[in-house]
Amino acid sequence: MNKNTPIDNQIVSDVINASPVDNVGHSSIRELVRIVNEIEAKTGEKFIRMEMGVPGLDPAEVGIQAEIEALKNGVASKYPMIEGVKELKEEISRFVKLFMNVDVNPAGCIPTVGSMMGGMATFMTANRTDPLKEGTLFLDPGFPVQKQQCKVLGHNYESFDLYDFRGEKLGPELESYLKTGKISSILYSNPNNPSWVCLTEEELSIIGTLANKYDVIVIEDLAYFAMDFRQDYSVPGEAPYQPSAANYTANYILLISSSKVFSYAGQRVGMMVISDKLFNRKYPELKRYYSSELFGYSMIYGALYCLSAGTGHSAQFALAAILKAANNGEFNFIEIVKEYGEKARIMKKIFTDSGFKIVYDTDIDRPIADGFYFTISYPGFEGAKLLTELLYYGISAISLDITGSTRSEGLRACVSQVSRNQFDDLRFRVNKFREDHPV
Repeated sequence: MNKNTPIDNQIVSDVINASPVDNVGHSSIRELVRIVNEIEAKTGEKFIRMEMGVPGLDPAEVGIQAEIEALKNGVASKYPMIEGVKELKEEISRFVKLFMNVDVNPAGCIPTVGSMMGGMATFMTANRTDPLKEGTLFLDPGFPVQKQQCKVLGHNYESFDLYDFRGEKLGPELESYLKTGKISSILYSNPNNPSWVCLTEEELSIIGTLANKYDVIVIEDLAYFAMDFRQDYSVPGEAPYQPSAANYTANYILLISSSKVFSYAGQRVGMMVISDKLFNRKYPELKRYYSSELFGYSMIYGALYCLSAGTGHSAQFALAAILKAANNGEFNFIEIVKEYGEKARIMKKIFTDSGFKIVYDTDIDRPIADGFYFTISYPGFEGAKLLTELLYYGISAISLDITGSTRSEGLRACVSQVSRNQFDDLRFRVNKFREDHPV
């Protein structure tokens, strides 16, 4: 260990050694946030913070104004309906049609307390439809907390690294899990957190076709909706649309976040979209847990009711206004969040110029897109050790180990909290890292 590091070596070591985590390199996202906060407080030095995926842009103004108006109208004193306010349900339905070209009745468009809560409710319902099935198949790498939700519920799960089975390879690998008869749902994010892989129409077709064959529910996590900036998904009602397995199966649930695309993370309001067929389908097994065998009814008045009895009232009006502006072509939310892609392009070059490698570097036959996340490695380091070492240089990220990735040498870097005026500091720190760790 070089003692002359950008961040006080002794303080970083003391904080790491005092942490209750056995291996800081394998820390969860929130554990790393705590560790870095403590180092910053003790040293007075600002980190290049890439560990947590939080918005780095101002929230949508149209949402703020609508929420203020709703509060002035007294909604704070009233319980919202669990299924959501009428205006929001209708705008969600319009949004899915205009930006995905998918038709869904407003009844199946339900606000949730962020996609995290939507995911929990989905596991509570989708994984209880068949007594012979045991849980979710995760197409990794992915968001670690979703697996934790399954563990909390006592559900089994399986996973494999999607990157190893792109294109036509996906079908045989996916079917090898589904044909066991134990998989009730498939979950993936698209674009992917953390790799930023974006699934092709061929791959989505494979997923949808096999979901139909084995009667499995597809859970599509669209936290980074339309943020593959290689395509322009910004024009409502015009192709290209956000790709989705919903074009190939009616067994789907979409989880759409307002946190990143609308920078509305703090109000914890997301969207769950259930296909008409699934919403109205009867599963006798659900009666073991809920009052109805209807999937949609069990989701709303069973799972969601138990979790929160509704989503924040004023936040629903905010999201309705944001969606309405986007649906009417008055608010180009994609143009605003392109800033993430621009920052990723610059930051990736800073790292690669200093000897780092991009771990997930291609989408089959073309370079990976620039977006909210990217992945890095450094010769001679496995991921957990690299993460720990970078803390001495004032750089934080998370290990790919905790995401289900098979690439244990890598880290996930998020661009959102890094401001452009930190780029020179980032360049200095990674150059110093290279000097201290020559290849």
